[in-house]
Amino acid sequence: MCRSIKTLREPYTEDVTEADVRAAALQYVRKVSGFRTPAQHNAAAFDAAVAAVTDATARLLATLEVRSPGR
Repeated sequence: MCRSIKTLREPYTEDVTEADVRAAALQYVRKVSGFRTPAQHNAAAFDAAVAAVTDATARLLATLEVRSPGR
């Protein structure tokens, strides 16, 4: 879908920061909404979506169990 979003789970990435997770969420919301920067009247919805995707991504990464060795 969006080639600039990198894989954030082990073993592909060892140290995932909050900034990495937020950057991926921002790219996703930009892609889905079609806005790089939303208009002022859409900014709250855009920011809420980025926060929700960031939270969901952090929860996903925290609960994934990697069983096989990486590439």
